[in-house]
Amino acid sequence: MPGGLLRRRGVEKPGLGVMLAAMLAVMPGAGLLGAGLLAGSAGGARAAELSFHEAVSAAWAIDPTRSELTTNRQSADARADAAKSWFPGGPVVSAQYYDDHLIGSNVGYTTYQGTVSVPLWLPGQGTATRRVAQAESASIQEKLNVAHMAVAVRVLEAASALVIAQRRLAVALSLVQAMQRVGNAVGRAQRVGESTAADQQAAAAELAAARTEVGLAREQVATTDAALTVLLGRPGLPDILSYDAGFLARTRLDMPQVVEDNDPRVRAAHRDVAAAQEAVRLARASFMPNPEIGVGAIHEGQYGSPWDSRVGVQISVPLPSEARNVPMMADARNRLAAAGSQETQARRMVRVELAQVRARLDAARTTLESARMSAAALNRRADEMERSWQVGETTLIEALRARLGAYNAILALNSAEIGWHAAILRAAIATGVTP
Repeated sequence: MPGGLLRRRGVEKPGLGVMLAAMLAVMPGAGLLGAGLLAGSAGGARAAELSFHEAVSAAWAIDPTRSELTTNRQSADARADAAKSWFPGGPVVSAQYYDDHLIGSNVGYTTYQGTVSVPLWLPGQGTATRRVAQAESASIQEKLNVAHMAVAVRVLEAASALVIAQRRLAVALSLVQAMQRVGNAVGRAQRVGESTAADQQAAAAELAAARTEVGLAREQVATTDAALTVLLGRPGLPDILSYDAGFLARTRLDMPQVVEDNDPRVRAAHRDVAAAQEAVRLARASFMPNPEIGVGAIHEGQYGSPWDSRVGVQISVPLPSEARNVPMMADARNRLAAAGSQETQARRMVRVELAQVRARLDAARTTLESARMSAAALNRRADEMERSWQVGETTLIEALRARLGAYNAILALNSAEIGWHAAILRAAIATGVTP
């Protein structure tokens, strides 16, 4: 129906552009939606409450892997200190007693015998044992760095999911308000005969859909917020939107070999190789069971014997055996081979990941630019459709569809913007620069 007739009857068609003002922030030259959308009370989104570094530190402090690896490193250090001992084991005490009364002769033959002995290190065995423990401790330290990197990535993913959910809720709430106003205006127009029942039903259906979207968005906010709170051990939203192209320039993506060599996963794999090499040296030094040396005393009570007590030295030297040495050396060589394979695989994984990070950055940049242009274009189209509806050239259904298309474009722009900042942070983490 012509817009002039509506105005003459005193029933003005609602301005969709005004009612969806929170959704129209993306216009040519207006930049990103971020701050303007999240600042509104209708959005229900909160600003960042702690820095990304503080968030990672909080998550790292309660990470169970950190506790496990710290205990493992302390155990390896303790083994290295224990290997400085003079003997590879504790003393062995043995005692023997013989008496002829038990066999019924009852002549008076009794013997008391005792020995105290200690095992001895084989040549180079103590040093090799200490070096194995020290190499394992260094390897665990690098694994702690790997675990810290993994925690930073999990914090980034959880924070990104929460920000996206909050922005989705903010836009959905604005959409509900807009649809409520549309429904009220169309209802008033219908009562005076200036609108059809079909328009009223369309407005009611879109309002119901908008409320459903709000419910889903609230659920997403609740679940992502709970996941982040559990990860951090405290409530809070890390700041991930302040990292931009300027920060990206501080990373070392243009030096892939340096990044690869300094990646904690590669360093941990290299430390495992060093520990395996020390284990081979230890196996070679342990070419036979440890000999034992000790002192013993014998006291005998025999009829008419002048020698009732004696003291001496005891030496026990087990001889080498291939049945023992060959499996031991085979296990050590197998460990070294596995460690070398793991290092090669770690280097390949890091190279692939760096390539993926660079590709993700390029894709995120392109996606953000495309989403910005798409959101601006769809908002302009929605404005044109609204004006066409105002003069009666377009149905309400088409105008609503155009505005919902703009709504979806804004959601895509929000996701693209957060994806861009997340890609920058992920590149920083991959290059060893955890903010």
